[in-house]
Amino acid sequence: MFYRRNIGSAQQVLRIGAGLATCVAGFAYFQGMSAWAICAGGAVLALTGFVGYCPMCTVAGLVSGKRHD
Repeated sequence: MFYRRNIGSAQQVLRIGAGLATCVAGFAYFQGMSAWAICAGGAVLALTGFVGYCPMCTVAGLVSGKRHD
């Protein structure tokens, strides 16, 4: 693998759910490019949950929700 998982199982489930909900809400409440942009953000959130790796958590030094010093 090219990456090490840095988010836990519970956070993965939450990210996938929140990402999918963001995509649905984007198309339900917005139109045009705004809907696509919101859906893209939700898709990134769901993708990080699906693979279990978040690049921003790595930058912040977080591993499985805990700060790694």
